[in-house]
Amino acid sequence: MNSTPFDPRATQMCESGTGVSFRETMAGSFTLGVTEPRIGARATILLTMHATIHIEDIKIFLADPQHKAGLTGHIDFPPFGLAIPAESGVFSLFMPSGDPMLTYMVYELGFRHGGKSYYLAGKKRVRLGGFWKLWGETTTLYSTLHEGIDSTGPVVGAGILHLGMIELMKMLTTVHATNAATKRESAGALWQFLKFFVAKLIHTYVLQQSD
Repeated sequence: MNSTPFDPRATQMCESGTGVSFRETMAGSFTLGVTEPRIGARATILLTMHATIHIEDIKIFLADPQHKAGLTGHIDFPPFGLAIPAESGVFSLFMPSGDPMLTYMVYELGFRHGGKSYYLAGKKRVRLGGFWKLWGETTTLYSTLHEGIDSTGPVVGAGILHLGMIELMKMLTTVHATNAATKRESAGALWQFLKFFVAKLIHTYVLQQSD
């Protein structure tokens, strides 16, 4: 019986490239029954998002205009409970907004509570401007809570989460390459991610011009 010769390209097409992953924790005041994050942020109840970002293939991530990746994790929110696991999640870095002056860092996760589906949708608003705006804009997540499985559902809560300096330091220690066959591949993926991130910040806050 004749057999088809093995073609290495067949497996290469199915293999994912080298990726990057990191963990990020943000917390802030959050209120049920409001729709505006600034109003929700006046509360004393904290919502904490513990997110793990999964960039499966750094080359695909960089080529994607929306720079999307996966997000897993859990939230702590006393009215609902602690360590509520995410059932779905999306991350996007410097996603176009339609306004050349503005891009978003997007953090979204879906979860269930009391037999109902909820979707927490947050955006960091990165706007062309002076360097002094960098810290505030890249660490502030304007968030809304929706009923349902995505952000099209009715808003049932809102607030503002923040990435603090201590949490930023912790986050930096978690950044690592995934699916790397060699140390060189690992270093290459991390360098590509860092170069992309820093270049975007320079364009936004130093050169003050869109790509």
